[in-house]
Amino acid sequence: MAGNTNSDVRRRRRARRNAKKRGRVIIFAVEILLILIMLVILYVVMTKGGKGPQVVELDKSQLGINDTVKNNVSNTQQGGTSTAVADPGVIKDTGYMNIALFGVDATTPNGLYKGSRSDSTMIASINMDTGDIKLVSVYRDTYLNLSTDKYDKCCHAYAGGGAEQAIKMLNMNLDMDITNFITVNYQSLIDLIDGLGGIYIDVNKTELSHINNYQATIVKDLNIKNGYTPVTTTGYQKLNGLQATAFCRIRYIEGGDFGRASNQREVIKAIEEQAKKTDVATLTNVFSKVIEEIYTSIDSKDLLELVTNINNYRIVDEGGFPEESMRTTGNIGAKGSCVIPLDLESNVVWLHKFLFNLDSYTVSDTVKECSAKVKSDTSAYVNR
Repeated sequence: MAGNTNSDVRRRRRARRNAKKRGRVIIFAVEILLILIMLVILYVVMTKGGKGPQVVELDKSQLGINDTVKNNVSNTQQGGTSTAVADPGVIKDTGYMNIALFGVDATTPNGLYKGSRSDSTMIASINMDTGDIKLVSVYRDTYLNLSTDKYDKCCHAYAGGGAEQAIKMLNMNLDMDITNFITVNYQSLIDLIDGLGGIYIDVNKTELSHINNYQATIVKDLNIKNGYTPVTTTGYQKLNGLQATAFCRIRYIEGGDFGRASNQREVIKAIEEQAKKTDVATLTNVFSKVIEEIYTSIDSKDLLELVTNINNYRIVDEGGFPEESMRTTGNIGAKGSCVIPLDLESNVVWLHKFLFNLDSYTVSDTVKECSAKVKSDTSAYVNR
């Protein structure tokens, strides 16, 4: 960075980390996915075809969309646009497109489809009138109905039934109408960063003591033949894809999982900075490598329609679910440490206000049932 010393860069980064953030959202998967969507466009434009992402067509009747939600097509949102779309999950001139975004801990290609936990689960809600995007992270350990009437950490839904069950879990517990998703894994991130030539990250002393151990774990899990290059010094430096992915996984730092989320955001910001300096030909090559590591329900035509005017879309707000003032944590018996909605109904009301600007929202009977069960299962373990 011309004109900036390393100490200046580190000081700014520390200031950002210490700044008060609106919600502790893990934007890791979403930012990668937005970059990958832009790469889809570049690839299609440059190659006029080529192999695309691995696409599946989901049975919308099996995604747990409540009848109350399906019928909620009224102009009650401030500004006059509808609170839902008649054909949920499909791009419209008005209303919203809600997309589930999953970052899974898959170590094999088949893990994209089933058997992997979704360490990052997010909802991207796109206002098709304005281009505004709001992001909500559903914390991986949130105690919810897995859509099978079994209650556990929500990340287990993807492991049990892939994207279809994970989407159904979100729709049932949150009164959503999600029918589309995009999933990425560790290898996607490694290949993306290596394709960009690496990224610059400030590594502190605590992180240095763990980053190589995480590299070794990833090498073993992914069966990477060339091993890894140790990180030997602290400070602002270029990391390759494997090193940066290891940096994202470090949990034994201040804040635990929330500290890890902060590191993930640092990596994504660095990816964005590097991508902006990269030429179209290089970006196209990156995409051609990572495209087969993406699993989605959105075909190339709809991706093109969504991002034809990509500059008109902008992330305007972000948050985490359960909302910070309405959640707690506790060990729920054999299920271990969970993030617990103090009242699921209230959290769902907050979510619909946050995403759709609804001043009042009445949850469905399904959410009321889930809320009562969550409270019953967890009341002995937490103080409300």
